[in-house]
Amino acid sequence: MSLRTFILGIAATFGIAWLAVVVVPFFKMRDLAPATFDEAADGQTGVFIAKRAGRVAGGAEVYAENGCYLCHTQVVRPTYAGNDLFRPDWGGNAADETRGDTRRETTPYDYEGEAFAQVGVMRLGPDLSNLAVRVPTYVAEGQTPEDWLYKHLYNPRSIPALWDSTCPSHPFLFSKRTSYGPPSDGALDVETRDGYEVVPGPDAKALVSYLLSLKKDQAVPASLNFAPKKTEGEN
Repeated sequence: MSLRTFILGIAATFGIAWLAVVVVPFFKMRDLAPATFDEAADGQTGVFIAKRAGRVAGGAEVYAENGCYLCHTQVVRPTYAGNDLFRPDWGGNAADETRGDTRRETTPYDYEGEAFAQVGVMRLGPDLSNLAVRVPTYVAEGQTPEDWLYKHLYNPRSIPALWDSTCPSHPFLFSKRTSYGPPSDGALDVETRDGYEVVPGPDAKALVSYLLSLKKDQAVPASLNFAPKKTEGEN
């Protein structure tokens, strides 16, 4: 293979990826028309309205300011660009207790409420599209999803299962203060010097609220849910 052919092959590979992941989504998202339910396909009618609970706008700003998008995507890839549905919980629940298989690809409407779609740059860490679906499965007894995320943000490697995590610590999102007796509500379960405790600051609270809004389990019109389902573990 000549050097010229090799270079052209690399350029074509990156060009196609850029077209699929950047250009096509941009034109789809810049002027979204309302999506509607179809009675025959969806069993209901009306306009689809994406719903998210949490401090979306403020939390998204903290997410961006701290460069979370550099290592994490928020895209369950469309079939033409790959397939993420085989990854456990990345695209939703494969066996939801009440609705069955809720997995689906990302749609432009999933970024409703954000000034900038946090699609991400690369996946050095896991995709976060359905982070709020996964976190409850990580928590220990007596712990809440908020507790787990605060501890992860403060120091990911303080969580035994993540001893080798490459995610940076964010202690600047928290404050240390003098402790007078038992830990106060909201204090982190982390090692500190005697007489001090660590509590989340406003930005940490906004970021965790935002992260817990990342749950794409809302029913969408069939016209938006065209992804073929794959069994977990299937490539």
